[in-house]
Amino acid sequence: MPSILLFGKDHHQLAPIIKKLGFAVTEASPDFVASFGGDGTLMESEHLYPGIPKIVLKNSAICKKCSSHTNEEVLRRVISSQYSIETMPKLEVTAHQKTLTALNDIILHNQNPRHAIRYALTVNDAPVGSEIIGDGIVVATPFGSSAYYRSITDSFFELGIGLAFNNSTEQSDHMVLKEQSVIKIRIIRGPAVIYADNQKEEIPLVVHDEAIIRLGTQTAKIVIPNSS
Repeated sequence: MPSILLFGKDHHQLAPIIKKLGFAVTEASPDFVASFGGDGTLMESEHLYPGIPKIVLKNSAICKKCSSHTNEEVLRRVISSQYSIETMPKLEVTAHQKTLTALNDIILHNQNPRHAIRYALTVNDAPVGSEIIGDGIVVATPFGSSAYYRSITDSFFELGIGLAFNNSTEQSDHMVLKEQSVIKIRIIRGPAVIYADNQKEEIPLVVHDEAIIRLGTQTAKIVIPNSS
């Protein structure tokens, strides 16, 4: 009998289905986490329970990884082993000896919206332009490329790391980098802040501070129910 942890503000609505299908509900070392909500709920569940396979159940109008099946049918296919696991890369950012991980994106943003920031950017130690002035950058995974990254670039991608410039004073084309790429940011004029997904924790950055962004060693695991 597989064990499952229910996550989401309305997760109690799942209790009758879970009981009927025979899952064992637990809060310790579950086989699966049922993320009941939308994309934000999925990101939060991955942050709190990293690496545990996520069953994505729809309770939101925006849910990119939700199945076309009903929630009950998704759970039925999981308990009868009619599913596969999709492994998804996660980004990590390190600054001030702190590391944050993201399923969706890492965002550098001006702390004061009335003032642009200035920063220097390198990819694999090669400079990208000179001094960049703007509101910051968005560094996205393929999963996150259909979110903030897409609103800036009007595009998405399936492999690699995406880099989008947010309100730069000069025209700056977005970039899709190889998975092994290492992005370094040095603040020339701040203050700025950097954060991951919808997490509450953030890292403040001031003049001369550096942040390093790359694909991390952690991955997310998403349960994909069989289509037939």
